[in-house]
Amino acid sequence: MNIMRNRPLRNRYRDVRKASIHRKNLQIATFEGIPATIFQVLLQGQFLTGFLLYLGASSSQIGFVLALTTLVNVAQIGVAFLIQKLPSRKWAMVTFIGLHRLLWGSTGLVPFIFPQEYWVTAFIVMYTIAFIANTAGGVLWSSVISDLVPARVRGRYFGIRNTLLNALGSLVMYGGGIILDRYPGGHGFLILYIIVWVFSILNVVVFFFYPDVPFEKSEETDFLPMFKKPLHDKLFMKSTLFLAAWLLLQNLTVPLYSYVMLQLLHINYEKLSLLNVSQTIFMMGSFYVWGNLNAKYSNKRLLLWTLPIIAVSSLMWGLLSVLPMLPVLFAAHIVFGMGVGGFNQLAFNFIIGDTPKKERPMYMAMYAALTGLAAFFGPLLGGRIYEWIKHWPEWTQVYGMQLVVGTLMITLALLLGRRILRDE
Repeated sequence: MNIMRNRPLRNRYRDVRKASIHRKNLQIATFEGIPATIFQVLLQGQFLTGFLLYLGASSSQIGFVLALTTLVNVAQIGVAFLIQKLPSRKWAMVTFIGLHRLLWGSTGLVPFIFPQEYWVTAFIVMYTIAFIANTAGGVLWSSVISDLVPARVRGRYFGIRNTLLNALGSLVMYGGGIILDRYPGGHGFLILYIIVWVFSILNVVVFFFYPDVPFEKSEETDFLPMFKKPLHDKLFMKSTLFLAAWLLLQNLTVPLYSYVMLQLLHINYEKLSLLNVSQTIFMMGSFYVWGNLNAKYSNKRLLLWTLPIIAVSSLMWGLLSVLPMLPVLFAAHIVFGMGVGGFNQLAFNFIIGDTPKKERPMYMAMYAALTGLAAFFGPLLGGRIYEWIKHWPEWTQVYGMQLVVGTLMITLALLLGRRILRDE
């Protein structure tokens, strides 16, 4: 009788203990995002474009650099197979992420250690090696975080986490813009890189506190059968190929927005920061909305709903022909933030929630490889197109590209998106 009476208490204790461990793991994952957000914001977007312009890069070189991070994602397929052989995901993750942070932060040393004619080349080499290391670290992190976050709270957790980190990112972005306006040229970028070095080191330190969670490995032990698993999943492949086509179109223009605003519209860094902050604020609000909607509707259906929003944000650039510049740019950034916030969150949830757990690393790698190739050729082609139309009327460079791309995105969403991203 006593044994029967005590069993529910033991079960309850185990449930409480398990919940406590989950809560602690989620807190570590959230705290790790704080230094990661600070240094990544200062090394991406407008700051990356500005630093490349300072180094003397052309629009096609800027497009190439912006595309590199996605090209190296192809290597994730090999990484997804190799991690099946690892005794521990944690320490491999710490090693590769540490290498990425070290090399990416070291790009700030380029003007100090290389002759000026080699600045752009040296940056590209260091940047490429850094993101090759990040490819391995990214697969490992995605695999670990998908096991750390319970499925029942996944949508809400990532919505809250993304909201908090993007709020921080907005403050950092605005602060970085003020620094560059107050200290133009090399002095301002040196200040930013000092901040980057501090927080990139702190970010690596926090990864040491990640738990080494058990890993459910694939039932396949050879590369080819493991590689074929996602290829034979028709629903997954159709959705992934469609999203890859979408990202190809989107990345023809979006990564080069900063180039257009800095070089063609002559907007200063503070105003550019405010535009990006407004985008981030509305992206944050959308995380909460999309996260709650995700409790009612499938990832694929909600992904479909985000597509027209992103397309409309591109078409809104055409209003520059009849309306004042800053209100149009703020409106376009706000609408894009609402759409892309949902797209990124739901695409991630689709990969870690709608795929077999044991085969998830290869599914993630396949998605990253296919969308990475598309996202690589997008800004690369976009940068080349901007060079081709350099001598055309200025409006074609300022908003003409966005009108063409927005129209193509609306067409793609209506013709293919409704058929492919529907609930089965």
